[in-house]
This record gives sequence, structure tokens and C-alpha cells, in this order.
Amino acid sequence: MSPILTAILVISCLSGGLTILLLIAEYFFANYGEVNIDVNDGEKSFRVEGGASLLTTLSSQKLFLPSGCGGRGSCGTCKCKVLEGGGPLLPTETPYLNDEERKNNVRLSCQIKVKNNVKIQVPEELLSIKEFSTVIEKITDFTHDIKGLRFKLPEGESIKFKAGQFANLFSKPYDDIREETSRAYSISSAPKDNRALELIIRYVPNGMVTTYVFKHLKEGDPVKLIGPFGDFFLRDTNREIVCIAGGSGLAPIRSIILDMIDRGINNRKTTFFFGAVGVKDLYYVDEFKAIEKQHPWFRFVPALSRDDSDHPYTKGLITDVVASNYGDMKEIEAYLCGSPGMIDACEKVLTGKGMPKTQIFYDKFS
Repeated sequence: MSPILTAILVISCLSGGLTILLLIAEYFFANYGEVNIDVNDGEKSFRVEGGASLLTTLSSQKLFLPSGCGGRGSCGTCKCKVLEGGGPLLPTETPYLNDEERKNNVRLSCQIKVKNNVKIQVPEELLSIKEFSTVIEKITDFTHDIKGLRFKLPEGESIKFKAGQFANLFSKPYDDIREETSRAYSISSAPKDNRALELIIRYVPNGMVTTYVFKHLKEGDPVKLIGPFGDFFLRDTNREIVCIAGGSGLAPIRSIILDMIDRGINNRKTTFFFGAVGVKDLYYVDEFKAIEKQHPWFRFVPALSRDDSDHPYTKGLITDVVASNYGDMKEIEAYLCGSPGMIDACEKVLTGKGMPKTQIFYDKFS
């Protein structure tokens, strides 16, 4: 064996051994003891065992911050102001924080380890987020890869939310998954229907929660939900509305439209463009067509990007379909929901037609 190869092997072994020793030391000796978490200048205060992430620690005290990825540090939604005790800003946080947020001590709670006393600030509305022990009332197969779930809330409980918000659904251990995991899904039902909750979930290959939903969850099963979260909701203006969604992004748009009907908002012309690949990817078409017939202010436009089949729907990419329907859009506001790529492409079309970015609201599904 050459001296260079020997040296590389020795260094690799030493590095691996050092890593193992650090992990062992962390496990056995990093005992942070009890620490105090102060929330909003004493509005709430917790005495907790140190060592877990701030997100997990707050959750154990029934203070729930939004987390679309279940605490993996990949969604950037579990933000709060950490005024004391957060330690230095980590490289895993910086991609999700702008300059203003960094100046104002905004951090990702899933990346901060609670090692000593911590002082934080969170929006007041998050203090009323609740955990619900629900039961699956109905599972509906909408398409080959999209299911609708209806959850019945416990007797005597109800949920108050804004149309467009989301909830976190928790899976149970299954197969090789040894602990519960959560992911965020938009609520598709109307706020008026407050004794139950409906979600629309699209299957993600190897997704921990979607695999649980598609392969293990059954009607009658108990399921934990936490919510509501999110700032994607209908703004109180008189502007015309354009809604654009694809796949399971239909969920919050449906909630918003049903809520507009329930609240008697009939003075705002609204068009919902729903993009799909083919006919097999469409769902809720009959419902939206019925709404279109009953409410003159509403129009539903399904658009299919694959045009090699015979169907009555608009053909073409959703961006091209939206663009062909409008001229100047500076007095219109838009609500977009779907993949980051779709939303970015739609935003480019809308701003290109004069719509200010301040009138574009979106929920990106990561």
C-alpha cells in the first residue's frame, strides 16, 4: 500500500473516530438541565429540559409554530424572533432569512438547540393554535395520486380558521419509520364547516407522511392534527380575483371560494384557472361547474397541458391560458397555489401584464 493511501486511510479513521466520540460525548455529557423559555415578554413562560430543538420544545408545551417540513429545516416556515439564548446564526438558516429578518433576530426554531435560557417573540395568533385528536371520517380517491381526507373533530370541539390556511397532519410509526412525523397540508373545506376539517393530499414517492396516508391510513383511524397556520387568505378589497392552482394546490382555493359563497361576497369577479396534465388529473370539476352556474361572478377554467386527447377543456400550459385571457392586470389581485416552479412562472406572467407584486399572494408547496 502506498504511503499516500495509508495516510488517507489513517486520516479517515481518525475523523470517523472523532465524530463517534463527539456523538457519544453529546449523548452522555451534554446535559443542559432545566432552562427557562420566555414568550412575548412573560405572556407565557416554560421551565423545560434543555437539549431539544426550540421547535420541538415549544411543541411539547403546546405552543405550535408552523412547520411545513416537520422540522427538517427545508421549508423555512418555523420562524420566530429569538431575543436571547439562540446562539449564533447557523448556515442552515441563512438561505431562509432575508436581511431584514436577520437584523430583527428572526431565526428558524427547528435549527436552534435549547441549551440555556431563551427569550422569544411570536405572533399573538400562534398562541391560540390547537392540537386536535381527530378521527378519519372519509377517504376519497380523487385521482390516481390525490386523495381527499375528512377529519371529524372530537365531540364539543370546533376549529376557527381563515380560508386558505393549513394544518399539520401527523403520521404514526409504520414499516421502518420509528416515530411520528408531520407535514403541512392546506385545508380544503369551508370555515363555516367548523366541526370537521378536510385536506387534499398528493402522493409523493417515498414521502413519509404521504406514504402513511396512501398505504396505511384507513377510515375510522385516529389522527392528530395541529393548526390552523398560514397567512394565505383572501384580502379584504374590491378587486377582481384570479386564482391559479395545480394538483393538490386546489385545496386552499376551494376553501376560499366556498367561504366567499358563505359570506355572500358576490361583488368580486373571480376566475379559477386549474392546471393539469391530462383528464385523469382533474377533480372537483362538477362542483366548480355547479358553482359557476349558480354564481355569475365565478368562472372555472380547467386547462390541460397535454393536448393529444379529445376533451372539452382548454388546452395549453396554465401560464399561456392565463395570459391569453387578460390584457392589463394592474387592478386585479391573484392567489396562486402549487409547486414553486408553477408559481414563479405565473408570477412572471402576471407582473408582465402590470400586476404589482403586492397584489400577488401565494402558497408554495415544497
